[in-house]
Amino acid sequence: MTQSVSTVPLIELGRRAKVAGHVLAATPGAAKDSALNLAADLFEERTGALLGANEIDMARAESAGLTPAQLDRLRLTEGRVRAMAGGMRDVAVIPDVVGEVVEGYVRPNGLRVERVRVPLGVVGVIYENRPNVTADAAGLCLKSGNATMLRGSSSAIDSNRAIVSCLREALSKVGLPADAVTLVENTTHEDAIAFMQLDQVIDCLVPRGGHSLVTSVREHATVPCVIDGDGNCHIYVDATADLDMALAIVVNAKTQRPGVCNAAETLLVHREVAEAFLSLARSALEGVELLGDERARDLMPGIGAATDEDFATEFLDMKLAVAVVDDLDAAMGHIARYSSGHSEAIVTGDLVNAERFCREVDSAAVLVNASTRFVDGAELGLGAEIGISTQKLHARGPMGLRALTSVKYVVRGDGHVRT
Repeated sequence: MTQSVSTVPLIELGRRAKVAGHVLAATPGAAKDSALNLAADLFEERTGALLGANEIDMARAESAGLTPAQLDRLRLTEGRVRAMAGGMRDVAVIPDVVGEVVEGYVRPNGLRVERVRVPLGVVGVIYENRPNVTADAAGLCLKSGNATMLRGSSSAIDSNRAIVSCLREALSKVGLPADAVTLVENTTHEDAIAFMQLDQVIDCLVPRGGHSLVTSVREHATVPCVIDGDGNCHIYVDATADLDMALAIVVNAKTQRPGVCNAAETLLVHREVAEAFLSLARSALEGVELLGDERARDLMPGIGAATDEDFATEFLDMKLAVAVVDDLDAAMGHIARYSSGHSEAIVTGDLVNAERFCREVDSAAVLVNASTRFVDGAELGLGAEIGISTQKLHARGPMGLRALTSVKYVVRGDGHVRT
């Protein structure tokens, strides 16, 4: 009798993934692309089943009292299923990076040296609420020759099972090992800790979730990690900004999808345009709870007071902290103090200020006259992303295919020996 995946010990799931990873590392790009395209077809063919599984998760989450933003991250719609399928196809058409020669040169003694791009091996992803991450992460790992171990939250377990079923079926149908995509179905806290410490098989761990998850990973993980950190993103409206442009950018960055990491959480406004702009913003941001510093409250009577903690918080909700600043230096100082290092935007008509902002703001992404919502793998041409790294080692910003590879040295000689 076949053992249920949910009862297979974690270490055994990991060993299966390790074996599958060795196969994927040597798999031609065409076979990987066939699996991706077939998975996309299955998502579309089984939209009803995916939405049905998601309805079970949604009902359970609503009963548990999840916030509207959390429910939005969990929800699947026909459009989001189509987007998952589209993401798989987008990744399939990206040129394969495995085997790419990053650098090549010949030493004076005739040795030929190359640095060649190779998969990481087994990538573990631990994440919360968002079933589309299941597809995005598995698709990118497959394309880059990595096996994936997926450990989602209990709130999304039925959705994740349905998505992974499509992915595993697609792999099997093109002759690749189904264990190249593995879902860890035990969602207890103890199992999460064990997953973070599965260094016998996981080569890289990517956490995608809120502050508590990232804190837990930092505390417990023994597996090398690439942190998909908090998104405490800022927009600075400069004195020379086109205020209509600035208003459109701020509204989009805050309200288009407030529960994601690239949504804006803090608005900084130059004192010279603060009165005019904040009057416009208050009307346009109806439904958004505004919290301001003293100068912002003087211009918008009745809004709440913003504390240091508010300015440091990723709200992931219809909530925005607002501050009035004296100049660009003050804006960049505020960002340096409170930012999580994710994404920051300036709206300005001054090229010098734009260049200074890009050069001096130390975050994974900086934007000029554009919404922070564009800091997304698909929007930046990566096909999809496995996360947005706020670290500075190995990968930073949206993590596409190349971020899921390492390099090895290949050295060719002709009987060379060292003297």
